[in-house]
Amino acid sequence: MSHLLHSKILGQGEPFLILHGFLGMGDNWKTLANKFSDNYEVHLIDQRNHGRSFHSDEFDYELLVSDLHYYIEHYNLKNTTLLGHSMGGKTVMLFAVEYPELVKYLMVADISPRYYPPHHHEILEALNSVDFSIQKSRNEIEEVIKEYVPQFGVRQFLMKNIVRKSQNEFTFRFNLESLIENYEEITVPLPSFAQFDGATLFLSGENSGYISSEDHSLIHAHFTNANIVTIKNGGHWLHADNPTDFYNEVIQFLKK
Repeated sequence: MSHLLHSKILGQGEPFLILHGFLGMGDNWKTLANKFSDNYEVHLIDQRNHGRSFHSDEFDYELLVSDLHYYIEHYNLKNTTLLGHSMGGKTVMLFAVEYPELVKYLMVADISPRYYPPHHHEILEALNSVDFSIQKSRNEIEEVIKEYVPQFGVRQFLMKNIVRKSQNEFTFRFNLESLIENYEEITVPLPSFAQFDGATLFLSGENSGYISSEDHSLIHAHFTNANIVTIKNGGHWLHADNPTDFYNEVIQFLKK
């Protein structure tokens, strides 16, 4: 039995689906989504165990792909444009390989098809250290996270996932237990034989390091029709660091 992913749908036109990264949610993209919705029907999707979507003990890219396929079937979407960031980028890459007939344009933000060594250790430790029965306010919760995560921007990103469970207790929106349990699944590469020949755009953050020059040949091996562009002054959250260039590159690519 498949569950339907939670989404927010904006605008009208051809479907444009956006998939967030690890520990994120569709809402992280709403500023850009509002702009894209001038010309497209934008779907801001929460992947399983994230945002307002269902929680599950099972979590890997094959499942994320089948969740997305079920979503597209449910809404009877054709000629979809897919944009995925980081973990969401891995989801849309695999989706395009498995269901090329459903994908008109593929866009991948700051992730390559390769294996990435685990690197969210501090963040997961920080989240694991929060005890909602002790930390009863947002400030108290943030103080705990701050011990592990000094970067203000990353903390803000994580704090978006703190929601009220009851009048006097908070909880996480994401399914932390399952995400920690299945963390290795997020690091895996695209299968080596996987190939997609449709129009593809990779957007790389200039200051990010997630897509190195060595990754370019691997990208072209999997995605024969790929363009790779660098977003100036962009870190891993390139869409937030430089939304203007990010928007312009996407629109230029979609107009071709």
